[in-house]
Amino acid sequence: MMWHNIGKQLGLPTRSLVGWLVSRFLKVGNRVLEEKAVRLCGIQPGDTVLEVGHGPGLGLQSAAGLLTQPSGSLIGVDYSKYMHQMASDLLKDLLASGKVTLHHCDVAAMPLADSIVDKVFHCNCYYFWPDLRKGSAELHRVMKPGGLMVATLNLQRIAALASRGAMPGENWRPEAYMEALKDSGFVDVRIEDVQHSNRKFQAIYATSQK
Repeated sequence: MMWHNIGKQLGLPTRSLVGWLVSRFLKVGNRVLEEKAVRLCGIQPGDTVLEVGHGPGLGLQSAAGLLTQPSGSLIGVDYSKYMHQMASDLLKDLLASGKVTLHHCDVAAMPLADSIVDKVFHCNCYYFWPDLRKGSAELHRVMKPGGLMVATLNLQRIAALASRGAMPGENWRPEAYMEALKDSGFVDVRIEDVQHSNRKFQAIYATSQK
């Protein structure tokens, strides 16, 4: 039961003691994965960039510094009202300037126009989507042709959480997400190991084809 509750808070943090503890974990444990996802998707100064499941806002903060041209913009979406508010507080100046826009919404129903996003990144996110195909199809809808999506995860850690019952079903397996991406129109879908100091994690890549 404890691990199930932890898994629920990882997927949808709420304003509670466990939610606060999860937010602290996300700020510390996800920092490297967030920063690597930003770097791996090759953000250009004038890109429109989307982060799905932005959590406390660390990845958004990192990506915003790369969007130096006036046309560069950043969009964040998160299903957790708690995380939406936390990121809003962290990024209040960027929100006020219009450089960053945040949406409290489901990845499967984003209030974004078709084919406007150049790059998408997310970290420790897809395993909590109720429907991988709907989420993947929505990513494909909002991305421009040739746009790149990068997702980072620590597969060893996620598998350990799954073995304790903290992950819902089998969606945590990269193969499930990669298959959903292919079915949604993405090409060059692959997973690679990435090394950071003495830590190894994984990155899933997919290119939008239209």
